[in-house]
Amino acid sequence: MTALIFRRMIAAALAMTLAGVALSQTPPSRPGGAASITSAKVSAEALKGAWVRPDGGYRIVIRGVGADGKLDAMYFNPSQLPFARAQVSQDGATFRVVLELQAGGYAGSTYDLLYEPATDRLKGTFYQAVAKQKFDVYFVRK
Repeated sequence: MTALIFRRMIAAALAMTLAGVALSQTPPSRPGGAASITSAKVSAEALKGAWVRPDGGYRIVIRGVGADGKLDAMYFNPSQLPFARAQVSQDGATFRVVLELQAGGYAGSTYDLLYEPATDRLKGTFYQAVAKQKFDVYFVRK
């Protein structure tokens, strides 16, 4: 099997997974109305919403998830900055979110985050390209 065929199979599987969001799945509610995601079968739709980084108030808002894995997302620090790239991929039950900034003094800075359904968090690293530093970070649902 060539690498091209393998990549196409993976891309097709990801597209089918992201397009096949289970509409009948309704996660239980937490007190206060926020959704708690505890099912082993979590869809990428669980990423939608507002996320805040407790260590500085930085925010990510994910408004949509495309069938191709592209995210309709925006960054706030505190001003609004667009992501140059916002993408989700899936490896088994794990969703990986990669967000790249090119504006506002962040040229080439990236978030590489994994979604943790049990804690309803996005957790990973932030690479601050200008300072050439990497930080362990997490976001909680706002």
